[in-house]
Amino acid sequence: MARDAIRFWRNGQPIEVSGFHPRTTLLDYIRLQERRVGTKEGCAEGDCGACTVALGRVRGGRVHYEPINACILLLGQVDGTEVVTVEDLAKGGELHPVQSAMVAHHGSQCGFCTPGIVMSLFTLYQEAGRPLDRERINDALAGNLCRCTGYRPIVDAALDACTSAPHDAFSQANATTARSLDELADGQDVFIGSDTSFFAAPASEASLAALYARHPDATLVAGCTDVGLWITKGMVELEKIIWLGRVAGLDWIEDGSDALTIGATVTHAQAFSSLESIDPDLGELMRRFGSAQVRASGTVGGNIANGSPIGDLAPALIALGSTLELRQGENTRVIPLHNFFIAYRKQDRLPGEFVRRVTVPKLTAHEAFRAYKVSKRFDEDISAVMGAFKFTLDGRRIAEARIAFGGMAGIPKRATETEAALVGVSLDDPSTWGEAMAAIARDYQPLDDHRASAAYRATVARNLVSKALSETASGETRATRIIGQREALEAAE
Repeated sequence: MARDAIRFWRNGQPIEVSGFHPRTTLLDYIRLQERRVGTKEGCAEGDCGACTVALGRVRGGRVHYEPINACILLLGQVDGTEVVTVEDLAKGGELHPVQSAMVAHHGSQCGFCTPGIVMSLFTLYQEAGRPLDRERINDALAGNLCRCTGYRPIVDAALDACTSAPHDAFSQANATTARSLDELADGQDVFIGSDTSFFAAPASEASLAALYARHPDATLVAGCTDVGLWITKGMVELEKIIWLGRVAGLDWIEDGSDALTIGATVTHAQAFSSLESIDPDLGELMRRFGSAQVRASGTVGGNIANGSPIGDLAPALIALGSTLELRQGENTRVIPLHNFFIAYRKQDRLPGEFVRRVTVPKLTAHEAFRAYKVSKRFDEDISAVMGAFKFTLDGRRIAEARIAFGGMAGIPKRATETEAALVGVSLDDPSTWGEAMAAIARDYQPLDDHRASAAYRATVARNLVSKALSETASGETRATRIIGQREALEAAE
């Protein structure tokens, strides 16, 4: 039997909602149904942070709070969570410590962005280790735009509020809330609607496979960080939505001796430390992957299955030699990740087939990896070009190369001509690198668009080949990078 309503925790009480349209967003529910209008709509695409709320989920026996863009999160996705909005923070007439600090440090002028900023800082207050520095706070605020106050007083407020361990009504009630959320976790499938229009949240892979086989025209949603824009910006009238967030077994990470296996619904935030352990460049890439709100919602499997030509994760995983496991009904198959992408927005995925997990080989002692995200802004920006390189070394010569780029074609694509030209190249002789740099022009014919011209992309890609070789040859990045210097990242470990 499937449950015909979602259930979540709100202000110390269980809430049950049924009969909603599958495209209903959490922001619309909060503002239009609850009439809690502190949470704002700004960009309606998950960029400005005005709509930020916190979701609490039980992990490791306690409730963890994460910031979420309510404008592009579907209402159905809050099943089993605690939903916290800015109106919930003050208790008994007393402001929350984050709110008090914002007042004391004059962290708000027009105030439109302030509720979202307060909610981002609330999750930082709950989850960040102490002591807290400005760099960590800046990362947390990368998804919150403020154009009249300026960030200095806001960061000062965060430093003031987060000087000691969290001590508020939420931290004090954490154990009680965890038990309450555990009680909501009934393991049932959720199906709201009819066969022609529904929101479904299967609880098992078997249920997902069976439902998707019956409705191969349904839209699969993991984090909704892209599908949400189809709804809010594209006005796409999705009638059948299957959310994967409740499917048991798709949300785990297996850290083996020679490979990392990541389930399809593992979020970017959850995968961060595991990917960073493979190479520091993967950690820096994930730090710049959207905002904290996007990383908390978006998933590894969703980023791959979406098939975007400008997705940052796929080129890096292709360069590492990753494989993808897919399932259709009772059948599974494994393919090289680079073979999954066929053409723009077209993947090697059969009707009713879904991404199950990705396996990422770890680097050996004779392999070097580099990844570069080139964008107009350092934080929360879409790449103009993203390049990833893995070199297998035989002494000071390259025995094998795997290179992949995003933003250079209609798909994340390997640079096979460049790979071949690098075999036998000496790291100590830059005069041997020219053929590989020139081969980029044979691998890609990039397009002009509003992010970059074709000429710019071609020049950047060629230069990134030189940059990867230079860094691998010298082992130094201080002269080649403004951010993400490997020496600093490795020293901080």
